[in-house]
Amino acid sequence: MSVLTRFLARELVVQGYAPPRNLPKLCPASLVWPPLRTRVRVDLGLFRGCNWERCRCDRENMSLDALSTLREYFQYDSFRGCQAAVIDRVSSGKHAMVVMPTGGGKSLCFQIPALMTPAVDDVRGVSPDRRAGEGPKPGLTLVLSPLVALMQDQVDALVRRGIDATLINSSLDRDTRIARQAELAAGKYRLLYVTPERFRKPEFTEMLSRREVRLLAVDEAHCVSQWGHDFRPDYSRIADIRASIGNPTTIALTATATAECRQDIYRQLGIDEGDIELFHEGIERPNLSIDIEPVMDEDEKLEQILESVEDPEVWGEQRDRPGGMIVYFSLIKTLMRFSEQMTRRGIDHVTYHGDLSRKARRRMQNEFMSGNVDTVLATPAFGMGIDKEDIRLIVHAETPGSIESYYQEIGRAGRDGKPSRCLWLYDQADLMTQMQFINWANPDANFYDSLMHTLKEHGDRCRAFGMEWINRHLQRVSPHDHRLETAIAMMDRLGVVAGPRPPECFELLAEELPESLRDEERLEEKIRRDQQRLYGMVQLAKTPKEERQAFLNTYFMG
Repeated sequence: MSVLTRFLARELVVQGYAPPRNLPKLCPASLVWPPLRTRVRVDLGLFRGCNWERCRCDRENMSLDALSTLREYFQYDSFRGCQAAVIDRVSSGKHAMVVMPTGGGKSLCFQIPALMTPAVDDVRGVSPDRRAGEGPKPGLTLVLSPLVALMQDQVDALVRRGIDATLINSSLDRDTRIARQAELAAGKYRLLYVTPERFRKPEFTEMLSRREVRLLAVDEAHCVSQWGHDFRPDYSRIADIRASIGNPTTIALTATATAECRQDIYRQLGIDEGDIELFHEGIERPNLSIDIEPVMDEDEKLEQILESVEDPEVWGEQRDRPGGMIVYFSLIKTLMRFSEQMTRRGIDHVTYHGDLSRKARRRMQNEFMSGNVDTVLATPAFGMGIDKEDIRLIVHAETPGSIESYYQEIGRAGRDGKPSRCLWLYDQADLMTQMQFINWANPDANFYDSLMHTLKEHGDRCRAFGMEWINRHLQRVSPHDHRLETAIAMMDRLGVVAGPRPPECFELLAEELPESLRDEERLEEKIRRDQQRLYGMVQLAKTPKEERQAFLNTYFMG
């Protein structure tokens, strides 16, 4: 789409020239709009997937408060895509599901309403003799986020803009956490970021009962769904969490959710599909070049990576297109082998993976974000929430486990809208690694039964020697075998054990496993779904370059 066409398309929406009501939800690629004196054919790819009536964003109906808040805190003159429509919906107390490409501005959809929330005379949980001395408190927007590092970056960015935001998580020492909870109870802060696990802490829930949560934002909402590519068992407690804070207006946000995944998200949130509106901006990123190169071994992979480091189409003939490069690996040992090879060739880079300490990972991330180092070799956890606009090249040196994971990771490239390349080095041997990951992430009924027996008969040893002993007892086969962690999390979620981590996870609350953990057919279905997602990567690899975007559209949009 040319700059002129893009400008015209946006201006037509701003001026209120919306397409007819009877257009299908997935709008055609182009449309002639008659209200203009000169009939202009406009490429509507920018708006594919949007609900036109909700995305009109015309000046007459747009909230002046929302626009003034946007300009005051974020220095933008206008909203993009469906942002204004989403803000209007949640500000009026209605639920929303937002699917928007990485870099599309999802966070503004709950940050703007948070800043517009008026103070309320909220005295819940406060004794009568204290009420007279307390003034109105601002309504609180609660943001559930999956990663501690992710929320730290988001809160830091908000605070730099003068926004009253904070977080409570395991990175805080006890004194800081207690002081922050006291500030929250007293009415400070408009935005609070936490992980779902925080609701296990009675002192936190008691503090939260003193505030009125006006808006609940569920970030990375695909983590809610058991059919999502990054399911977190604690996220399946969302309906209980919503109920405990009064079932507030809820907005769920993600860049990657299939139709099936979205249906499961609604169910897990405890919201009827008819009560939540979907705002889907499509998945197209026209500035990204999606390239797939078949390779046979690691030598060919290294050769491709070294060529991309010098590729003039990415970096410019005179290296006049500065930017970052992320090379993703599934296995740490493979990452380290490639790191040694690149070091020998004098290529400056940092590495980021789970064997590093939290402090070391933060240091590596800061080096990359500051531009001191342009290249990072990383496992998939790197990049979530990274707000670096000029990442020019994403390389997948090993095959991701699903199209959802792949698309989320390449979405970190080119957030400034400039041309960027996404290169996947496709070696069929990598599929076996991912098949093993699938098996190691999905305990079967026999594993649950063995674990239950171990906790019953060897509870003293479990408490004395911990998870490492249980893993040896259950014959863990690899550091990537996460069946025990998954099983404990699910047993905790279903009330079988007292908590998700030692020592609480060794305390049994039930004598028998629930039916859902003994139903072999149901457990096998989860494995089949994961295998189907991996097969989706194989299908993508076989798809001609000119048809890949259409393939992705079909996969995500249905």
